[in-house]
Amino acid sequence: MSKVTVTFLLPGGEEKSVQTEPGVTVLQLAHELGIDMEGACEGNMACSTCHVIVDDAHFDRLPEASDDEEEMLDLALGLSATSRLGCQVVITADLDGLVLRVPKEHRNMMGF
Repeated sequence: MSKVTVTFLLPGGEEKSVQTEPGVTVLQLAHELGIDMEGACEGNMACSTCHVIVDDAHFDRLPEASDDEEEMLDLALGLSATSRLGCQVVITADLDGLVLRVPKEHRNMMGF
C-alpha cells in the first residue's frame, strides 16, 4: 500500500507534514504527531474538539458529512464551508497531498 502525504497547518503558522498509510483518521494522525487536537469524545462524534478545515482542493474528495457530523460541527468555533470533524475523515489514497488547517480555538460542549 502506498503512503499518503498529509499536511497540518497549525495555529501558530507551523506546518507539519507526514506520510501515512491509508485507513487512519485525521484525529488519530494528529495525536500520533503530537498535534494539539483534543478529541474529547475519543472519536465518537460527541464533540467538536477535533474540528479541522479542509483545503478546497481536497474537500470534494471526501464523503459527504453525515447529519450527526453536521450537528456537531454547528458547535465548532471558526466554522467554514470546508469544516469537518477529524474523527470522521479517514485518510485514503485519493487524499494524497491533503492540507488541513487546525483552528486556534475549539469548544468542548461534552456533558452540556
